[in-house]
Amino acid sequence: MVRVLGEYIIPGEARPMHIKTRDGTQLHVKDMGSGDPVILIHGWPLTGDMWEYQTLALLEAGYRVITYDRRGFGQSGHPATGYNYDWFAHDLADLIDALEIDKAALVGFSMGGGEIARYLGHYGSAKISRVALIASVVPYLLKDEGNPDGVDPDVFDDIKAQIRADRFAFLQSFTKTFYGQGFISRPVSQGIMDWSFVLGSMASPLATLACVDAFSRTDFRPDLPAFDVPTLIIHGTSDKTVPIDPTARAAVRALPQAQYVEYEGEPHGLFATAPDRLNSDLLGFLAGESEPRSLTVAREIMETEALIAQPPLFP
Repeated sequence: MVRVLGEYIIPGEARPMHIKTRDGTQLHVKDMGSGDPVILIHGWPLTGDMWEYQTLALLEAGYRVITYDRRGFGQSGHPATGYNYDWFAHDLADLIDALEIDKAALVGFSMGGGEIARYLGHYGSAKISRVALIASVVPYLLKDEGNPDGVDPDVFDDIKAQIRADRFAFLQSFTKTFYGQGFISRPVSQGIMDWSFVLGSMASPLATLACVDAFSRTDFRPDLPAFDVPTLIIHGTSDKTVPIDPTARAAVRALPQAQYVEYEGEPHGLFATAPDRLNSDLLGFLAGESEPRSLTVAREIMETEALIAQPPLFP
């Protein structure tokens, strides 16, 4: 039996909508399906609902899918403290324990990759089967003497200034960069843009500000040796929100055993701009395939084109 907010539930029957963490913060949880559990960890400043395309694909493939809103975001509690990766890792650990999960796959998008890194660094992989970092901030985003490819600190100072001045105007502008929206380029519908704005506006303004420092200034390089389970890294080459050089490309250099694929031309929000490709790669990885499915398909196309381009053997 599991105790959740003062009531007992029977695993596999009634499932909690909230769990209480060790400091009393309530996390809003969606726990659906059966089979091997997959925990999806959302990015800033959205909620667990950002995983709509992936949740459906995973449920249809027979997985148990768990999403939750980070503290300070969505329908979770909005405390005044705890907006750092040590607390985020504790929250994830409390979620895993409350739901009595023995082994789970973790999939983290953007700042959600940091939860995975810090969780593994603190708690190890005893309860983790495999992990995926999608457009993640791991290993270290900030530019400094030891990280020359990082993002200039002034960029994050400007983000915080815009949030303080008019958080809602910032969110409207941010979603355009997030999804690679331009004068001609329209990777997602206006509906998805509006939906993302609503998800972002649900966050606590304090959490929205504090997490800029958390995801930009936290150095996850000391956590990388704890990645001792199968790992998948996916990133878009046109990501202007979390640039690929200090993140995914640095991560795969530190984790050469990881599966790695770059999505050419994709922006940060590739969960919505390239959902079919991402879903296919995630499903293949979760099934234990040796390389991302999209790489296999790309190689087969290239081999076929090379055969077609060959001159005939006989005139």
